Amino acid sequence: MYFTLSWRNIWRNKRRTLIAAASVAFAVMVAVMMRSAQLGSYAYMIHSSAKLFTGYLQLQGKGYWDDRSIDKSMIVSETQTQKISTIPHVTSVTPRLETFSLVSHGLVTKVGQIIGIDPGLEDQMTGLRQRVAQGAYLPQNSSGLLIARGLAEMLKVSVGDSVVLYGQGYHGQIAADRLPVIGIVKLPFPALNNGLVYLTLSKAQEVFSAPGRITSTAIMIDNVKHLSAVKQAMHKMVNNKYDLMTWDEMMPELHQSIQLDNASGIIMLIILYIVIVFGVFGTVMMMTSERTREFGILISVGMKRVKLATVTTLETIYLALLGAFIGTLLSLPMVYYLYAHPIRFTGDAAKAYEALGIEPLFNFSTDPTIVFNQALVVLLIALATALYPLLFVNRIQPAKALKG
Repeated sequence: MYFTLSWRNIWRNKRRTLIAAASVAFAVMVAVMMRSAQLGSYAYMIHSSAKLFTGYLQLQGKGYWDDRSIDKSMIVSETQTQKISTIPHVTSVTPRLETFSLVSHGLVTKVGQIIGIDPGLEDQMTGLRQRVAQGAYLPQNSSGLLIARGLAEMLKVSVGDSVVLYGQGYHGQIAADRLPVIGIVKLPFPALNNGLVYLTLSKAQEVFSAPGRITSTAIMIDNVKHLSAVKQAMHKMVNNKYDLMTWDEMMPELHQSIQLDNASGIIMLIILYIVIVFGVFGTVMMMTSERTREFGILISVGMKRVKLATVTTLETIYLALLGAFIGTLLSLPMVYYLYAHPIRFTGDAAKAYEALGIEPLFNFSTDPTIVFNQALVVLLIALATALYPLLFVNRIQPAKALKG
């Protein structure tokens, strides 16, 4: 009876009900859009950074990350690579052989980071082919190399010239070769642009006397939220034979900056919640004050305060549920639209993104937990305001209420 009576009561004054529900719905929409924008931008930032080089996960030789020595390389069989590729949510598996060497041309010698790659797999992951500024991309079985533009300028080499690599190979063997420059690539970060040289994986293994060996395998997944599940599957597969590192371990600066920004975002969200509290409470207080005479009459004719308080509390609960439901329904299409059509930056902001090799987009997240969590928080806030009509009914004086 109480539930039916409360539901009918809230529709006796449709204007008042719609105002209250709209205030809750608007609060849900603002909270959802704000959090979706934050988490969406973080996911896009992580994906773009991982795609540039490291991947979400890397399988490495034991102790390789600490000293970056080719002696810490490993052998990963084709069968193991195929098994990794079949793990759910894994989108690419990219093997590499990385080491350091002297790079010389004429009288100029610089230290460069040499990376042996599978040209097809590397392009699939990082889009390296699109970064070729001069010359051509590496053919699959090429004996040439790609050199970063900054390093090429320091060595004063161009496409068609040859450079000499001289360094230490696997287990102290001498690594030396003279290779032609097939292409020059423009990389987004100065540290990379001033020091990288790409060879095919087979050629790098030959030059550095490391047949069949790699130092790492970069793994990309479809969404960062699946990282934990993929990592667990990888752990079971490799049995601690190799090191397994995640993007946040390889890029701690990015992880810390996201954590800091997320903390400030949560503070802004708390401020928003405080504004929502005052907004919803003001609406409920207005609704309750408008019904002072009605409450006075009901108590005067013998209705128990407990029953009246129960009905008014249920009315507030209905309004909160209705507003949260409407807010959720309105938020979902907006979030999905902005996810499918992200906001594109222009001007200086766009140039800053493009300089890092990242498409200048402001992305939103479609994680359903965002909508659920924000709707739940706003719903709880709205339900907490039910205390006001409850206390109001218990303290009301019928005589004063009727006079008012």
